[in-house]
Amino acid sequence: MDDVGRAQAARAAEQLATLKPQIIASSDLSRAVDTAETLGSLTGVEVQRTPELREINGGSWEGQYADDLKSDPVYLEWLAGADIAAGGAESRSQVGERAAGAVYALASELKDGGVAVVVTHGGTIRALIGKLVGLPVEHWRVLGGLANCSWSVLEEGKAGWRLVEHNAGSLPQVVLGDDR
Repeated sequence: MDDVGRAQAARAAEQLATLKPQIIASSDLSRAVDTAETLGSLTGVEVQRTPELREINGGSWEGQYADDLKSDPVYLEWLAGADIAAGGAESRSQVGERAAGAVYALASELKDGGVAVVVTHGGTIRALIGKLVGLPVEHWRVLGGLANCSWSVLEEGKAGWRLVEHNAGSLPQVVLGDDR
């Protein structure tokens, strides 16, 4: 992580620390761990390194430039949103399944009203949110990407998971509506 990334992580950690997370879980890849550790050091909560929160495995596509892959018809289908194995390795739905499994396990460890912070990667968070809120895979693309050190807020209720805020850089304000 460079100086810009460290500053982004510090700014996000200051805000997220106010939520008093009981759990901080991170992909076990270094940038996510470094970001999570910034929050962990502020809160005193040990970061749980969770391989299930890794970014999608791009298989044979990893390490290649997108321009070099544009002659691959499978890549073009994947880019258009098809739920096929990226580079022959892993599909979006598989990423959603593994990440959601990790989040369900984390949620089961929370005390009532507790907060978990999950630090992961753009493709994984999109698949995770899509899976948790019950969107069909072909609609996961409606969720825009996340800027570095931005976050999404989800809450679990009687009707299931709800996306409260996406690509945020500040904490949400309480909104009362007929869905509570």
